[in-house]
Amino acid sequence: MKHIKFASLAIVTVLAASPSAFSQETQTRVVDEVVAVVNNEVITLSKVKREIKDAVESFVQQGKTREEAQRMVDEKKGELIANLITEELMLQRAKESGIEKDVDDRVNQRLVDIMKQYNLKTVEELYAMMEKSGVDPKDVKEGWRKQETREQVVQRDLQSKVYWEPNGKAVKDYYENHKAKFTKPETISFSELFLGFAGRNEASVREKAAQLYQQLKAGGDWEKLLKDNGDTPVMTQGAGKLENVRLDAMNEKLLNSLKNLKVGEYAAPFELDQMGMAIIRMDAREQASSESVFNENAVRMAMMNERLPDEQKKYMAKLREESYIKISDSYRPIVNPILFADERKDKPAN
Repeated sequence: MKHIKFASLAIVTVLAASPSAFSQETQTRVVDEVVAVVNNEVITLSKVKREIKDAVESFVQQGKTREEAQRMVDEKKGELIANLITEELMLQRAKESGIEKDVDDRVNQRLVDIMKQYNLKTVEELYAMMEKSGVDPKDVKEGWRKQETREQVVQRDLQSKVYWEPNGKAVKDYYENHKAKFTKPETISFSELFLGFAGRNEASVREKAAQLYQQLKAGGDWEKLLKDNGDTPVMTQGAGKLENVRLDAMNEKLLNSLKNLKVGEYAAPFELDQMGMAIIRMDAREQASSESVFNENAVRMAMMNERLPDEQKKYMAKLREESYIKISDSYRPIVNPILFADERKDKPAN
């Protein structure tokens, strides 16, 4: 690993005066413990505890008892710390790549969109609304920032490279050898009703989504319920509808919700990346065809998706290799096997 200047891996301390002011000898007071050093940044125990607390609250909102939630999170502590290290590496990579501003712009745009939904004039009004609902604006922005950073870094450093790497001949050869993949797929058209978590209690949003779903199943007016309750749609990027979408191009969660849905039916509410709850109405379906059709973008996407999992593992392993990562002795046994799992697989046995 590349050694660069880094913060000391020890318990962070400060000198504090005793109650009798400066007349007595100063004493050392423990402020925080460093769990890991990632290049020039540190991950402290207080940050780990905050993440644990947030994870426990999330499980509780999903219906787990607090004891069950705490046990589940404690069992995953090593994975949680490994994820924090990975997130820090991605944040640092975003700074190096100059995309940090793009990430901040996207986060700020989300805030603007929410302000428009609620007819708010200032960010201060939005923050006040969030706090009144028991939501910390800083936590919301930090969660969005992490998500945007991951997406932007992976897209810039990895996806675009893997997508364009094959030359024209390789693309044509892949098509000829995998024609069955490029038959006309089944496509669907659907509408979205989205209820955002931002500024609201998540449990209340989930309950509201369930109520709306039951109303729709009982014959409720989609347009009226959408107008009265819907926030800016996320899946459809604000449009509210998508047409002729390939069913096989959808993520597994959405695919499971829609694959057996008939035209005019509604999919049960499901969560979208911790942003809110979505209800989908199936508007149209077009059956697949056995005829193969060459489409360069479709072929490149297929090649990229096939290679991406392995390439992403290599990318993250290289990022770790080129960074200085030092984990405290107290946490190394539960973190290293997870953080460096791919490197361990590739390492030859003694």
